[in-house]
Amino acid sequence: MSDGASTPLTARLDRLFRLSRPRGRQWSNAEVAAEIKRLDPDLRVSGAYLSMLRTGRRTSPSTDLLVALARFFGVNPSYFFDDEDGQGERVRDQLEQLAMLRDRGVVGIAQRAMGLPRSNLDLITALLDQARRQRGLPPVTDADPGE
Repeated sequence: MSDGASTPLTARLDRLFRLSRPRGRQWSNAEVAAEIKRLDPDLRVSGAYLSMLRTGRRTSPSTDLLVALARFFGVNPSYFFDDEDGQGERVRDQLEQLAMLRDRGVVGIAQRAMGLPRSNLDLITALLDQARRQRGLPPVTDADPGE
């Protein structure tokens, strides 16, 4: 199929581009292709080819390219294949949850907390708990991520 029709691969690849954003913006096709080529110079990929995969004008990438794309975006390569085990749906849900957290500023808070000693994290947690109480929000524990 090369008429631009959406396929599961097309939708899954495009979702990774849309939801795995560096510094608040989407990866460009050219950026992803350049990084994949940097990591694997023998792999043939271009921004134009990634665009064709994302729009459904090309639908049969090599297994090596799919593995490289999975590595780049930090997902299991099985994400791109049949979803008998629910892997694709789980990754989709996780990406959408991450996008929601990023849009609400939660990821930025977590990034700022990385590397701080436990005593600082306890203080930050206490401040967040106090802010939640002041706004009448239910308490959250480490065992309850607030799903």
